[in-house]
Amino acid sequence: MATVSSLPPPVQHPNTSSSPMLRPCLEQLDEQHKQQLQTQEAAVVQIDNDPKQSPLNPCPTHGFINKSISTLYRVSFNQNGSCFAIGTDCGISVYSCDPYCEMFRRYFDNGGGIGIVEMLFRSNILVFVGNGDNPQYHRNKVIIWDDHQNRCIGELRFRSAVRGVRLRRDCIVVILEQKIFIYNFADLKLVHQIETISNPKGLCEISQTAVSPVLVCPGLQNGQVRVDHFTSKRTKFIFAHDSRIASFALSHEGNVLATASIKGTLIRIFSTQDGTLLQEVRRGADRAEIHSVSFDPTAQWLAVSSDKGTVHVFRLKVNLGNQDKTRTTPNFRGTLAAASSPLSFIKGMALNLDFMLTGVLPKYFSSEWSVAQFRFPGDSEFIVTFGHEKNTLLILGLDGSFIRCKFDPASGKEMTQVEIHNFLKSEMAS
Repeated sequence: MATVSSLPPPVQHPNTSSSPMLRPCLEQLDEQHKQQLQTQEAAVVQIDNDPKQSPLNPCPTHGFINKSISTLYRVSFNQNGSCFAIGTDCGISVYSCDPYCEMFRRYFDNGGGIGIVEMLFRSNILVFVGNGDNPQYHRNKVIIWDDHQNRCIGELRFRSAVRGVRLRRDCIVVILEQKIFIYNFADLKLVHQIETISNPKGLCEISQTAVSPVLVCPGLQNGQVRVDHFTSKRTKFIFAHDSRIASFALSHEGNVLATASIKGTLIRIFSTQDGTLLQEVRRGADRAEIHSVSFDPTAQWLAVSSDKGTVHVFRLKVNLGNQDKTRTTPNFRGTLAAASSPLSFIKGMALNLDFMLTGVLPKYFSSEWSVAQFRFPGDSEFIVTFGHEKNTLLILGLDGSFIRCKFDPASGKEMTQVEIHNFLKSEMAS
């Protein structure tokens, strides 16, 4: 189990005046959250639910140097989409989304490969996992980093490679191939663990704004997702698809879940309270690999990116106050085609419900389609989130692209590109 040494001095906020690379826009943590982070200063070792305690070895402080990036391993937005971080073969860099600018970079002098980097909102606390031919840290270690002090303040170690990490202000979630561990952020004590089906992509989401944390992860069978409500100690299993889950997203409040399978044609939206299917939307007819799914903060819109080189935005019709009116039939039959659907010409035919239910028209024709689309440049993998401005989408690619788009849901047309940058080129030039 986890072992924590005596408390060191409190964590302090970044001194933006002393570091020219650190922009003065990092969020100020309130007193409660500062107290939660104080106990993380000690090095902590966790051995994958092994009751044997390992000796504490303080994490070394590493120096930083400027190097040229040759490999980009990971891109990720923070919890509210205000920043994004990249993990490379040299170290990490953090950028602000609005306005777009580099906030800081940390390149390690003795290797530097970082495969996973997660931010705690806009604070000085980050989490790293190593990657590459010359990883900065082993792939089975989670390093908790205080960028103000330029050093590791905590470590979790496991028997197998870490596939993903998720952060809340009060907990840290570590995803392995077939297990998930949840720790208190205050003292890094293990509070819960979950067994899953094989999960090489590290799929897992945890709510951010809900007082009661809601966690979603793969279940123990193909097509199944598990929903845990920690305060009420309730667990719900949802059979979302016939085939393996490829991606999912959890709304900010934790009350709505969107799932996609490896087929990549349909996205289904469920209530996390009772597992009710609320809506089903169609990305397309051809098989596709879904790269990311994202809700806007109000759960009014859903964005989906795939290897088809497109991102789609769907209008959600979720009404959790009256789920009976939005409940979809058990066989996942879609509702009538949206006005923006390319097949809306059959809408008049579809009005005859008896005609629909006979199965004469394929399910494809009655699907709900996206209200806006955008085609990516190139063929890289992209992830998406919603911007702070109304009807704005942020797109982040492994080719170094940062794209800001606007969509008009009333027109159903292609999105308008507002801004585009390449952060890899800017890093190589500096």
